[in-house]
Order: sequence, then structure tokens, then C-alpha cells
Amino acid sequence: MVPALTERVRASERSSIRQMFDLAEREERTGRDFVRLEVGEPDFDTPTHIIEAATEAARAGHTHYTPNAGLLELREAISRTLSEEYGLEAEPESEITVTSGGMEALHLAMLTVADPGSEILVPTPTWPNYLTQAHLADATPVEVPLDPSEGFALDPDRVIDAMGEATAAVVLCTPSNPTGRVYDPAAIERVVEAAVANDAYVIADEVYARLTYDRPPTSIAARTDAPGHVLTVHSCSKTYAMTGWRVGWLSGPERVISEVTNIRESTTASTSSLSQHGAIAALTGPQEPIEAMREAFAERREYVVDRIEEIDGLSAPQPEGAFYTFLDVREWEGTSLAIAESLLTEYGVVCAPGGGFGAAGEGFLRVSLANDRDRIEAGFDRIERAIDEEAFGPVG
Repeated sequence: MVPALTERVRASERSSIRQMFDLAEREERTGRDFVRLEVGEPDFDTPTHIIEAATEAARAGHTHYTPNAGLLELREAISRTLSEEYGLEAEPESEITVTSGGMEALHLAMLTVADPGSEILVPTPTWPNYLTQAHLADATPVEVPLDPSEGFALDPDRVIDAMGEATAAVVLCTPSNPTGRVYDPAAIERVVEAAVANDAYVIADEVYARLTYDRPPTSIAARTDAPGHVLTVHSCSKTYAMTGWRVGWLSGPERVISEVTNIRESTTASTSSLSQHGAIAALTGPQEPIEAMREAFAERREYVVDRIEEIDGLSAPQPEGAFYTFLDVREWEGTSLAIAESLLTEYGVVCAPGGGFGAAGEGFLRVSLANDRDRIEAGFDRIERAIDEEAFGPVG
């Protein structure tokens, strides 16, 4: 008899983003040209000064374990960046812990604040890993669907109505993955106030915070009177084109951060020492390459907004940050997964099906703008051809 697997594992589904990624990888072996717009990874190389800092650290022998919370020099750099960029104050020695990417920060935060049977509220459509991480914490993920007619703006009433005694945390991602929406500060404040009243936390995923286009970056914890109820996640991955370096951090009240740091002893122990030296250079070194990347994403966004407006039968909520657009294909025939698979196999353009971002995302496709402008143009050319050929029925 084969031993059973745990319920937490069996309840965890693989991300449809990765399913499309794997399908595209297999199809590319045939030699066909595919426009890859499914993965949210900057197409830029890590800036040279960051690579050089890590290389110098390796040559200097900085190749050993670091403190579980990360190098103090890095935590001090993070503290300054949070203060200067977002108006968020966090003590480097007690209110910040460095993690192996923002993903680990999120996972450890949920493990720390959610008891088995408690609930994690997640406004959707949203990044699917939150739902999986809630399962892994033996908590119950609760989707709170946002209204597509409102462009998936944060609706505080819906979130507040879903709160109760079982609520351990609410996850807010702004700018949003997958919609690119930047949540209204007044709506966020109401959610935080309700979380405080329900003795719950807000987990603020702000890994895209510097990638905003219509307003300056901000932080949820910096805009509330109850920062002790907010756990903030940042990462080097998106802003500094450092996805493979796996450096993120969690900031929040000492009572939480100290416990997060403790349980890291049994997870990854510490983030790569060389990656941490690279992160120090990223935060303290020249910011011109970072701004150049942001400007490139902003230019691509403008192109995509204009292109969508020109194509009959295509629309999307206005992306205000990050590097995604969420195409509305509800009038098309088929599920979002079937549409995405057909666009891949028949038209050679790879998108992420919206149904993978929660039930509220069904009928949409996420398109990543983390690709060269000419490849984005080619991708939309192929989508437009699919519409013109009525591949998914008459639309528009």
C-alpha cells in the first residue's frame, strides 16, 4: 500500500502560468517561433555594478552563512530605502528580515500568523501562489472577487464583508499582479482598519511598488495609523532585474519578524551571501539603470494601451503599475485556459489564462510586458489575427 500524501499538498494546484510556460517550452523544440508573454520576469540583464559587487564578494571570501535575518549592512540599506522611497520606517536590527525572494517572505509570513483552520482573505484576480501558500500553512484561502466592471479596483466593502473571527490575514498586492491596478489609498485604509478590528494582519505584497506610472510609489504600512498590523513584502526581483538572485525581505513589527527569523532556521537558514552583497549594491549603487528599465516598461504600457484601443473586440483595465495587462476575452468562445492553449498552438503567442488567478479572473488573459517592444508588437499582431479570423467566434 502506498502511503498517502498530505492534504495540504493535495489541495495545492500548480500555477497555470507555469503550465503555459512548460507547454511553450515543449512546443519550442519543434523550431516554431513563439512570442512569450506569459511570465512576469524583466527581460533586462541585472545591472553591471550589481554583478561586480557579488563577484568581488566571492573573491573576498564572503561565501559563508550569514545571520538568519540577513547581513546587517543589507538590512540597513533596506531600512534607508523603505524610508526614502516609501516613507516606511523599519528598524534594521529588529523589524526586517532578508528572505530568499519575496516568495519566501510571503510563505513565512503566513506560517507565522495563520493557525490551522484560520482564513487568509485574498482579493481576486490575484497571483495564485497566495492561495497555495495559505494551503501550505493549513489555513483556508478565501477568494474575494473584485468587480471587472470597475476595472478590478479594490472594493473595501467586499473585503470587509468577508472578514470574521477566523480571519488571520488579508493579502493586498498593489500594483496588482495580474491587473496592474494600483489600489486607492482610501480603500486600503478601510481594509486595514477592519483588519485591526478583527485582530488580523494585512500582508502587503509591494514587490512592484517602484513600477508605478501615474503616481509616486507608496507603502500601505506608511499610510495607516496601525502599522503594527501590516507585514510588508519587497524584493529585488522585479525592480532590479534580479529574479534569479532570490533576494527579498519582510518588514513589520518586531514580535512577528523575530518569529519569522526563528523559523527560517528550518527553511532556508539564510539567503545566499553573494546575492545579499549584490542586493546591497542594488539598493545603494547607481539608480540610473533602474530608472531606465522603469521608463522602458512605461513606454511599453503606453503602446499596449493604445494598441488595445485600436483592436475591435479587445479591452483591458487600465494598467497603472507593474508590467501586465489583463485582456478581457469574456466574449470569446471557450475557457481562458482553452483560449490560451489555442493562441499558443495555433498563433504562436503565449499568455497566462485568467482563470489561474482565481475565479474572478476567468474570461481574461494576462499578458506580460516584460519583453522587447518588437516582440510585444508581434504578439498583439497575432492576437489581432486570431480575432480577425474569428478563431474564438465573432467578437467586437
